[in-house]
Amino acid sequence: MIDTMKKLGLFGLGLYAITEEKIDEYVKELVEKGDFNKEEGKKFVEDLLERQRQQQEDLEDRISAKVQEVFGKSDLASKEEIEALHKKIEDLEELLKEKTKEETASEKAEE
Repeated sequence: MIDTMKKLGLFGLGLYAITEEKIDEYVKELVEKGDFNKEEGKKFVEDLLERQRQQQEDLEDRISAKVQEVFGKSDLASKEEIEALHKKIEDLEELLKEKTKEETASEKAEE
């Protein structure tokens, strides 16, 4: 599933790069034909690219939300849950070490 997400992300970035290049070419043609002056062409490209960036961010947000939803429905532990378990294990290991030291000291005292 993660591999698929990576491929989708790379695909989206590839489309983004191609589209930006195509937009620049198209606007240059329009400027050469006289349909736009250079300032209008520049503004047009900036507006299109900004809308494209916003759409890209929206898509990423929707994908992220969907991934979180899928993981939320699964039986997988969250990062926070795993970290809490690690902390509990460390605490238990420390208690076990202390208990073992106490028992060893008690046995030596009995001898």
